[in-house]
Amino acid sequence: MTDRDDAPVVGIDLGTTNSLVAHWVDGAPQIVRDAGGHPVHVPSAVSYLPDGTYVVGQAAVERAAMAPAETVLSVKRLMGQGLADLRPEVRGHFACELVEVDRQRVDVKVGEATYSPQEVSAQILGELKRRTEAVLGPVQDAVITVPAYFDDSQRQATRTAGKLAGWNVLRIINEPTAASLAYGLGDKHTDGVIAVYDLGGGTFDLSLLRVQAGTFRVLATCGDTFLGGDDVDRLLVDVALKSLAEKGLPTADPRLKARLRAAAERAKIALSTEATTVMRLREPTLGVNLELELSRADLHTLMDPLLERTLELCQQALTTAELTVEQVDELVLVGGSTRTPYVHERVGAFFGRAPHVGLDPDQVVAQGAAAQAGILAGHTSDLLLLDVIPLSLGIETYGGGVTKLIMANSAIPTQTTEEYSTPKDNVTAIDLHVLQGERELVADCRSLARFKLRIPPMPAGMPQVEVTFLVDADGILHVSALEKRSGAEASIEVTPVHGLTEEEIDTIMADSITHALEDVRVHQLIDLRNESATVIRATQRTLKAEGAKLTPEQRTAITEAAATLEALCKHEDNQAIKAALEELNKQAEPLAELVLNRVAQDSLSGKRLDEIEVS
Repeated sequence: MTDRDDAPVVGIDLGTTNSLVAHWVDGAPQIVRDAGGHPVHVPSAVSYLPDGTYVVGQAAVERAAMAPAETVLSVKRLMGQGLADLRPEVRGHFACELVEVDRQRVDVKVGEATYSPQEVSAQILGELKRRTEAVLGPVQDAVITVPAYFDDSQRQATRTAGKLAGWNVLRIINEPTAASLAYGLGDKHTDGVIAVYDLGGGTFDLSLLRVQAGTFRVLATCGDTFLGGDDVDRLLVDVALKSLAEKGLPTADPRLKARLRAAAERAKIALSTEATTVMRLREPTLGVNLELELSRADLHTLMDPLLERTLELCQQALTTAELTVEQVDELVLVGGSTRTPYVHERVGAFFGRAPHVGLDPDQVVAQGAAAQAGILAGHTSDLLLLDVIPLSLGIETYGGGVTKLIMANSAIPTQTTEEYSTPKDNVTAIDLHVLQGERELVADCRSLARFKLRIPPMPAGMPQVEVTFLVDADGILHVSALEKRSGAEASIEVTPVHGLTEEEIDTIMADSITHALEDVRVHQLIDLRNESATVIRATQRTLKAEGAKLTPEQRTAITEAAATLEALCKHEDNQAIKAALEELNKQAEPLAELVLNRVAQDSLSGKRLDEIEVS
């Protein structure tokens, strides 16, 4: 089938650290790339400015060190969560204030404003949409990935975020399943079991899949939504803070911690290729001048407990699937944190085989999502994807027990019906309490929803109540109840207690339409200000180094153009800022020529004529 260029369908990897988009092109999934050939990706970060606007992506990451309390990083860890769900170390990861709203949902508070995780994620997804449309034109349909261990609340929250950003979310699929789909396309597996080890910035998943004749079936999943590369960074930060505390230096400053996180990530990456590195940070206002020497062995010692936890989960998934490591035919590593050689070593030793890393671990999930998008759009029918639900689903029964209707690792879509009656006479309303979890008591499981079925009064045991659980292709649960004697019925699409209400969603959607033009203008203003600041800094730095070679008139023209642009950036006239930016670039042309000439001279210095290659 020919791709429909007028209606592209994309796959989105909504990551804890970075988000990426891919599409189906010429029979294969490909990362969407901009005019410069760079992948369309957005760091999963949002920073809120004092005037009520915000920046997304790299600009937010850079602002985090200066304004940590106004910047939200790793918001995916808050999706579908209440404060009680967050471990202390996860709460400590967030420099911004976390507050809980009426329905037990965690929001972030910046100044007087609060934002739900869905809204923050929608701002990231909206930026992805803007950048994607700059390449592909109008795009609405998307498949979005989530960690395999995301429960119903978190999946619903992700779908809501997509809707708020203007995406038509066709499907929510598991990240490891998406990765296996991408590898299945590349390697053309005909039969075998694949273990997909996915260690990202904030989450870990292990999925076991059986591949046979183009059909992918998930045998088991296991994971931890609070375990990833961010935790390694946190441990390195703790080491640095301990070193500062031993010297009597302050350690509580949020800006210091934000800058330490960035330094920790740089050190971690350096130790992937170097035996030693130095974690450096200078903060004169706090008297901090940190130079912490770290070895690869130090990093391995810090990582060991985290990796041990992932391997325990790997064994748990194998036990669930009734498999041994010898029955695993292929090991796939996914997620940026798997770039670390030590991860290859430990995971390879556990499974007794070398990991397969033929595809970029940062891109493979988005590619797999695009493959699923291609299937849904009818671009290919060669592959079939059968996913599973991560946790058992059931209802509360009399006395506080839980009856499971759908077991964990059941393939989806799936449906099951059970019949119940009443333990007392003349009951007129049955309270149906929907739960998720593997325990046997209500107190030990997670409440998803409640709804009532009104029935005529009857003696105990007389009502015949059929309860049906349907999990659709997105992993979203629908529950219905029918009393067969009277015909009374009730149903609910499970909207988790941590989600937004329909009224909140409608209000946010209406606001986005009402303020659409103003939002575009403000976004352009932010982009212009950022570009202007970059150009001004670069010009001033180069003028200081090379300006003596210009005429006084040229230096004056550049200085005045830079001052004019800097002054205009304090106002909100987009056209004036754009014109001033163009003028500065024009006046700086002689300076640019000086730099180019010097670079050319440096490259030719000391070479003989016959050594110079002329193309």
